[in-house]
Amino acid sequence: MVAMLSRPARTQWQVMSFASTLYLSPILELLLEAVPQEWHMEVRLGLQEALVNAAKHGNALDPGKQVEVRYQINNGECTWIIVDQGCGFEPPEVCHACEAEDWIGDEQECGRGLFILHQIFDQVAWSPCGTELHLRKQMRHIARSPYLI
Repeated sequence: MVAMLSRPARTQWQVMSFASTLYLSPILELLLEAVPQEWHMEVRLGLQEALVNAAKHGNALDPGKQVEVRYQINNGECTWIIVDQGCGFEPPEVCHACEAEDWIGDEQECGRGLFILHQIFDQVAWSPCGTELHLRKQMRHIARSPYLI
């Protein structure tokens, strides 16, 4: 079940929560409503990765635990805050500059999912306790087109 806690104008924060699950298609569709169509595939990949991490790694797929997503779009910029009820996460310090080679070999400095997040979103940050992931994506007046079309 998905709970929409608010549905104000797109420039205000909207909130949804759902029980930990990997069935994310309806949730992703709701989150993509405010995203320009040409960015859907790319942003969907990134949000899916973030939501899977919250449900699977954060909440250990415990259906009694919730994943909450706060999001807004303002002047062509989308922001998502994904909160799980897990023990927290401390990302590797080098992940802000990780490259594909960092997650291909035996010595993983940065996971594949973290690499994807850093490639898709303009800003990726965790709260100090590691249970909140902040993602930001500029979709208007930017220098590049979507990677996935």
